Amino acid sequence: MIGWFEAVVLGVVQGLTEFLPISSSAHIRIVSEVFGWEDPGAAFTAVTQIGTESAVLLYFRHDIVRIVSTWSRSLVRPELRGHIDARMGWYVILGTIPIAVLGFVFREQIETVARDLRLTASMLILVGLVLWAADRMDRQRKTLADLNIRDGVVFGLAQACALIPGVSRSGGTISAGLFMQYTREAATRYAFLLAIPAVLASGFFEMLKIGDSGQVAWGPTIAATVIAFFIGYAVIAWLIRYVATRTFLPFVVYRVTLGTVILGLLATGVLSPR
Repeated sequence: MIGWFEAVVLGVVQGLTEFLPISSSAHIRIVSEVFGWEDPGAAFTAVTQIGTESAVLLYFRHDIVRIVSTWSRSLVRPELRGHIDARMGWYVILGTIPIAVLGFVFREQIETVARDLRLTASMLILVGLVLWAADRMDRQRKTLADLNIRDGVVFGLAQACALIPGVSRSGGTISAGLFMQYTREAATRYAFLLAIPAVLASGFFEMLKIGDSGQVAWGPTIAATVIAFFIGYAVIAWLIRYVATRTFLPFVVYRVTLGTVILGLLATGVLSPR
């Protein structure tokens, strides 16, 4: 059973890592294993992500209201259908389909074999190298006004890869954006917006499992979610400013180093993969 202290620590971890391209699900899994706690499971992670996603709703509230309003009015007003906000609404819907379908089809594997620390550590290293390669491209000039159907599908497929702990929702989406020549700020902003439907839907769906298995109770889960909200909001504000002038290299180094250390601890038997 995950207690109050564990929930507070994991809430802090969730808030700090959800939006950085370093994988929050990997960190929750690793922290739990390092301290000898039970794996809180995919349900706990999904529900606490409601907290961080609520921070996104608050931080980008003006953008979200504008997009939803324009998209809704474009359904009956053809002259609005070419507007970037109307198109953005459709691209977010389109980009959500891959993670929704794959998440449902592979839901059992996501909650079991995908949480193997060997896979998590390997993904930390692999996607870190992918992010490094994407960030080195010197052709990043596209903005969200350049978004089209093809790019929307690619963004969606990249986000779906985050079903595997260690990939990182933002890491995968941002890498895809950089490869498609979007600026760091544009790719980061779209990663936040694209995640909203998938994360909220997953969180509310997984709510049904909280308390049923006896592994995680509602009280600690709510505490972790609230903590994740406040810390997540601060991280969003910092990251948006950071990517405007800096590269993702520090996150690449961190991912590769952490993944390598975890693989070493697994190889020596200090940590257990499952």
